[in-house]
Amino acid sequence: MQIDGHVEGQIDAIKQIKISESGKVLGEINTEKLIINGHFEGICYATYIEILSCGRVSGTVYSDNLSIEPGGKFTGITNPAEKNVAQQEALDLDEKVTLISSDAV
Repeated sequence: MQIDGHVEGQIDAIKQIKISESGKVLGEINTEKLIINGHFEGICYATYIEILSCGRVSGTVYSDNLSIEPGGKFTGITNPAEKNVAQQEALDLDEKVTLISSDAV
């Protein structure tokens, strides 16, 4: 998924999110790989995060792999990844199935 405009809210994508140079995201991102060449402000959970030369990040990131190219900017807090995105998706699905089956009883 590539973001070229302005987005506010939560974005969930299993594989990859790319914020282009003209893109701006305010909110929460959950993904396997996040590539930022625009602006991101908020909380991010990703296995891999790349801040490119025009990228600007402000907020809290949870990732075990963070790279910043020369010219890229990061202001905030970094933490180790709490959960793999794919594992979280599976947990969310299990919870939904459990809720549905308990409602049917």
